[in-house]
Amino acid sequence: MLPASSTRVAIVCLLALTAAGCDRQSTSSGQANAQADATTVSPDEATGTSSGAAIGLDRSHKGTAAPTTPFTDAAGKPVTLAAFRGQPVLVNLWATWCGPCVAELPTLEALAKSGHIRIAAISQDSGAGADVPAFLKAHGAPTLVPYHDKAMALATGWGATLPTTVLFDAAGKEVWRWNGGNDWNSAAAAKLIAEAG
Repeated sequence: MLPASSTRVAIVCLLALTAAGCDRQSTSSGQANAQADATTVSPDEATGTSSGAAIGLDRSHKGTAAPTTPFTDAAGKPVTLAAFRGQPVLVNLWATWCGPCVAELPTLEALAKSGHIRIAAISQDSGAGADVPAFLKAHGAPTLVPYHDKAMALATGWGATLPTTVLFDAAGKEVWRWNGGNDWNSAAAAKLIAEAG
């Protein structure tokens, strides 16, 4: 009896881990549909929930100070989000192995080029940070600064699934976070970003 129940528990755990986050660049219909849902949710329809697994808008952390967790810049030097204080910043946690992350990179590039807000796209890959610039260039985001969090400490600290995007105001306080992929160059995204003041 014990072995059968242990097997059931192991299967349930494996299924939960598989469903918990982005695990590949697959464009299976389920992942494609989730991507489509995330990019079409307007600010008025967004969920506003605090669940890391829910796709859409989460305002439950509004007013929280930006973490002091270090990551590295393009030169491999440590930096924190405090370096962005003084103007709003959109922080995007992504990884090379995450399909929805890669799909939204060109929209982050377009938003960065518009000059409306600073973008900190921070790779959560455990591999070498030197690979990040080439990956960004190959996937439609050649001018994004290649920040890297090899320890994945930001994603872990936020309990985030990837991609997760967080808007901070000029004082370094969280305005909202978006769980899942999005079109960051859309009118709906512009309306949300304008909330940073």
